[in-house]
Amino acid sequence: MDRKILLSVLTGALLAFIGIWMLLSAFPDERAGVRLYPWDVSRAPNGQLQAFGLTLGESTLTDLRALLGEDGKLNLFAETRPDAPDTDFTVEAYFDNILLSNLKADWVVSLAVPQDQLAGMYDRGLRASKLSSGSRKVVLDPDDAAPLAEAPIRSITYLPWKSLRPEDIIGRFGEPERQLTEERGVVHWLYPDKGLDIARDADGGVVIQYLNPADFERAMQPLLNADDSANHDGLTP
Repeated sequence: MDRKILLSVLTGALLAFIGIWMLLSAFPDERAGVRLYPWDVSRAPNGQLQAFGLTLGESTLTDLRALLGEDGKLNLFAETRPDAPDTDFTVEAYFDNILLSNLKADWVVSLAVPQDQLAGMYDRGLRASKLSSGSRKVVLDPDDAAPLAEAPIRSITYLPWKSLRPEDIIGRFGEPERQLTEERGVVHWLYPDKGLDIARDADGGVVIQYLNPADFERAMQPLLNADDSANHDGLTP
């Protein structure tokens, strides 16, 4: 190739690269340099929990999808308990193998949707299957799934791939207000002021729940009742 032609091609390529770089610099990634770690938890002025740049009860599934760069998988669950006359419905978005701030985890996010609306979605579901727990999982009709993009996030369950030692939990989240141990050996580290329940098994596997105050009390009540019952049974006359 002629030397002048070669220089001309290289110069053109360099100018094109500079142009693209300047264009990207003019519209920088808003998340550049931002680190969103699971232990960075705060409260909004109205008391709602804030984590990962999201506010529970306000941020939507659309906001979460933008953060994680995935659409997730939507499923509706129906549970009927002997002590409750009505079926309890929940809708969740599942995101697996997410890398955020160099930490890999799976996410399960429940959405705040009225029960009567979920009941209608259940009736229109495309396919239902029974789980080992006795609850039923329903695949949503696409026409019902689409509007859920604007549903507020009710709670976040964060499942890190990396195991954690007790000292890791204390070092990142601080001392818990209370620790409770299930019969199967899972230890719950409770942080009511932060809206956090960190469940750790004997192998170091961890599940972190982020909940608003009212939901935290409701979710922890069965665990507290079981602990009170165990302590009562252990009393000596």
